[in-house]
Amino acid sequence: MKIKLKRLKEPFILEAENETGNKIILDASPEIGGENTGPRPMELLIMGLAGCSSIDVLMILEKQKIKVLDYSVEIDADREKVEQASLFKNIHLHFRIQGEVLKEQVERAISLSLEKYCSVAKTLEKTASITFDFEVIS
Repeated sequence: MKIKLKRLKEPFILEAENETGNKIILDASPEIGGENTGPRPMELLIMGLAGCSSIDVLMILEKQKIKVLDYSVEIDADREKVEQASLFKNIHLHFRIQGEVLKEQVERAISLSLEKYCSVAKTLEKTASITFDFEVIS
């Protein structure tokens, strides 16, 4: 995996590009001179967790021939309060799934993702407690 990153504008507006040409803008908080023109790096990490686990969950449900009509995830994450690197301490994901699916199927799919398949979750679990809940909308 290769990523290119370049500064577009001072002080912190950055553009990251992957090997296939997909790009994303990053920025810093206004408190340190950023302009809020893109997500911060730690926000991208949490977005990656939501994306990684979502791909797993949707694939697991698809393999069970479950049609998902609507899907979303909200994440609430807390970071340590330290002077330098502030790692995530607690991360909670709330999944909303609409479709003809049993709660047991959803819970199993999410558990498999976060405990076994999602590489982002496996990376973050070394420093953070990751929890989840969900709701199924018929």
